[in-house]
Amino acid sequence: MPIVVALASIAGLFGVAIAMPFLVSRPGLATKVAYVASAALCLPLLGVGLFGLLGGNASHGELTLPFGLPWIGIHFALDALSSFFLILVDLGAVVASVYALGYGKHEHHPGRVLPFYPAFLAAMNLVVLAADAFGFLVSWEFMSLSSWALVLSSHHDGDNRRAGYIYMLMASFGTMMLLLAFGLLAGTEGHYAFSMMRLSAHLPWVAGLVLVLMTLGAGSKAGLVPLHVWLPLAHPAAPSHVSALMSGIMTKVAVYGFIRVVFDLAGPPSWWWAVVVLIMGSVSAVLGVLQAVLQRDLKRLLAYSTVENIGIIFIGLGLALAFKTNGMAGPAALAATAALFHAFNHSLFKSLLFFGAGNVLTGTGERDIEKLGGLIHRMPRTAYIFLGGCLAISALPPLNGFVSEWLTLQAILISPNLPQWGLRFLVPASGAMLAFAAALAGACFVRAFGITFLSRPRSPVAETAVEAEPVSLRAMMALLLLCLVAGVFPGVFLDAFGPAAHVLVGSSMPPQPLLPTLSIIPISESRSSYSGFLVFFFIMMASWAAIRVIHNLASRAHRRGPAWDCGYPDPSPVIQYTADSFAQPIRRVFGPIAFSAQIETFMPPPGDSRPARLKLSLRDLVWETVYAPLQHWVMFAAERLNVLQFLTIRSYLSLVFAALVGLLFLVATWA
Repeated sequence: MPIVVALASIAGLFGVAIAMPFLVSRPGLATKVAYVASAALCLPLLGVGLFGLLGGNASHGELTLPFGLPWIGIHFALDALSSFFLILVDLGAVVASVYALGYGKHEHHPGRVLPFYPAFLAAMNLVVLAADAFGFLVSWEFMSLSSWALVLSSHHDGDNRRAGYIYMLMASFGTMMLLLAFGLLAGTEGHYAFSMMRLSAHLPWVAGLVLVLMTLGAGSKAGLVPLHVWLPLAHPAAPSHVSALMSGIMTKVAVYGFIRVVFDLAGPPSWWWAVVVLIMGSVSAVLGVLQAVLQRDLKRLLAYSTVENIGIIFIGLGLALAFKTNGMAGPAALAATAALFHAFNHSLFKSLLFFGAGNVLTGTGERDIEKLGGLIHRMPRTAYIFLGGCLAISALPPLNGFVSEWLTLQAILISPNLPQWGLRFLVPASGAMLAFAAALAGACFVRAFGITFLSRPRSPVAETAVEAEPVSLRAMMALLLLCLVAGVFPGVFLDAFGPAAHVLVGSSMPPQPLLPTLSIIPISESRSSYSGFLVFFFIMMASWAAIRVIHNLASRAHRRGPAWDCGYPDPSPVIQYTADSFAQPIRRVFGPIAFSAQIETFMPPPGDSRPARLKLSLRDLVWETVYAPLQHWVMFAAERLNVLQFLTIRSYLSLVFAALVGLLFLVATWA
């Protein structure tokens, strides 16, 4: 039974985690055992996911274990949707574990990473397989705690401690929202199993409140604006292979939680649900990439880019809700498939880019791209693989990022057929913001790659950089190859993801033609189609033709002339374009609106020996408008409630009695 194989592999991961404290006295052996065992145990889980998605049955078994709540136990189940996300989790886990075999040699504190790494993988798998509220919440919280421990693996750094603190606060908030959502779905009967929730009839206001709670709970873990504040702090603080898992995989587990409840358990949606999801997705896509463009820390740049891509996924989910509400089966399947495909694509190229950032960090000891440059000469394999990841995340054909964003735009073009005027205006606006975010993403990763790998070194550490371990580079190459295959042959993946899309909206896209020209047809052949294979073929042929023409027809005569200095008469790297100067035009246009940017300049008059100064200040408006006031009121309430710590026994008993009476009143009223 596949579910038994999956749970046995998860138990093995927990066993590896328990064994690690006994091996950390020998770091080299412990590193090999932890990552080899993690990869080996995640391979059967990957196989279970592939079987569950491609096996042809809607459900592949449910298992109840005698643990958890009394007389209820804990339920696990495998269907097409959980199988899809099981593939995402374990494909990323296998590649990350292989990468860590090389990266782990440079880990300063392996004893703080190795016990929690396999536990983190096990917890993510348990979330996907859980089939009741108790198992889901316990697995979710264990996923949060194990990833929090990994974030704090370098706890001697004050910034990492702050990142861990904020992450724990946001994780606790998210779990509380999920607890309330499942409480509403369980109702007064206490139906905690998903199978019972699915059969229950929920009042419209209850289902709407569940949507809001899940958007807050799952959205905080996924990184939706304005719930994203922990993400750009925690993801860079963790080791790079863990950052790849948190950014590329854990955020998709949060997306799974949102999909499972909103599309599967909450009942028929209302059209205004799509409004909420589309607005949050669109704002996240734009603000995430705007923040990414301005970052100098390479890993923080990638973390903010995750906010953008999560926004793109939620735009697709919002479109699926809009079409599903109005009974438009074909467009709903297209939007749902686009969202799932982008979740899959993002797990590939974001993990690849974080691995590249890890190579840069181990090769130079720096994450500040202003202190890098010229790494393409010292880390050529990392540079070219990282370039491939930049092309994929920038949605350039023939790689996979283009296909999923193109499918989302195709779904947006059907929006005039929606009957609600609010959606008719909102969906095109979301399309414009999606196109805007895609353009900014291109600028962001031109900046990230160019400043990091091209030009001249800007620091001694960049001049002495060393290439990464061969095993780590092979793991990155495997991800880049998958990005290319998914972009050149997208129809195969769209057909495979069909059963998962069917769970979301009750329908799936029609089978894509394998021939002719290996094209995909999202709506109808007369309306739109795309052939990744032909695009790839023409790119290769055009490149080959250009190379042959240049080599065969260009003159071989020696010509002498003044050297073109490219605008840099002085070879010093000081006069090169910097990351800040590259982002200056975007900052000037959007800084006053998105970040309340203020620039103060001082230019001394002629003859004055004082240096000229320029001071730039950017403000995080989300933090200042949402979290800073909330922090103030929490501290205010804590100071006022501090008196409760000094009451007498009779006063405490009176408070407990009053709370009990209040809870009984609420239960009686609810019933």
